[in-house]
Amino acid sequence: MNKNGFSRCADIYIGRLREEGRYSTAHVYQNALLSFSKFCGVHSVSFRQVTRERLRRYEQHLYECGLKPNTISTYMRMLRSIYNRGVEAGSAPYVHRLFHEVYTGVDVRQKRALPVVALRRLLYEDPQSDRLRRTQAIAALMFQFCGMSFADLSHLEKSALDSNVLRYNRVKTKTPMSVEVLDSAQEMLDQLRNRQSPRPGCPDYLFGILHGDKKRKDERAYREYQSALRRFNYCLKSLAKRLRLNFPVTSYTLRHSWATTAKYRGVPIEMISELLGHKSIKTTQIYLKGFGLKERTEVNKMNLSYVKNYSMEAL
Repeated sequence: MNKNGFSRCADIYIGRLREEGRYSTAHVYQNALLSFSKFCGVHSVSFRQVTRERLRRYEQHLYECGLKPNTISTYMRMLRSIYNRGVEAGSAPYVHRLFHEVYTGVDVRQKRALPVVALRRLLYEDPQSDRLRRTQAIAALMFQFCGMSFADLSHLEKSALDSNVLRYNRVKTKTPMSVEVLDSAQEMLDQLRNRQSPRPGCPDYLFGILHGDKKRKDERAYREYQSALRRFNYCLKSLAKRLRLNFPVTSYTLRHSWATTAKYRGVPIEMISELLGHKSIKTTQIYLKGFGLKERTEVNKMNLSYVKNYSMEAL
């Protein structure tokens, strides 16, 4: 058995992902492999080194490093996927429930939605800075476009806007989407609109978030997007600090906050799921922040009152 088999198997798959233009997925696999290799103290990991005991110790190590359960789960699922590919190729021995004792689920308790008071301040209170006003405008558009992801917003092309309706395919899932541009979003859209002429063979972006000087499948375009995302998250953090918000804020916060606000307004989860472009309602449920104790207590009281005061005459 190849002493570098696990790492070699991972490298082959990561290379295939890059060839397919799936740079984001390749990046996650690469991070998981580098993290596990560093923990094992070797440059290249063999399949024999992937044991239940080592996986348990690796999981504990990640917790001690301060990683969140969902991040740890992602790493473990990446490692499991690589190992399973080795088994399928006949390069690794099959070990029954090898990853059974480490966390590979989704912790639905990790919620990123802001309370509505903080959300209103984030989107509408003047930060007294042109740079932060631009960040606020991007955040507000993401919210007004039904919790659109930063990836989708930054990759929108001018051809997506037709008679005040945005029609596009999600970057992550390729799901076809459409959203009407509200009157309240028009000024911000005009403010952020890209007014440069397109370059041959390159995307003609609607907004000036990305330069539009790289071909769509070029890995440099992915690196430019990652850089833009980091800048946006840094500016969001600065915006929250300027507005005295004591909550962590990232690009995901806006999407989760839109979904949770819709839930609190009584919008059916099926509608929320469709507007977010999710392929599964289970994904939407992960996004949604649970009701607070006050809301749950009110529902409990209503149920109790309904039963206690139910009239037999209604039968």
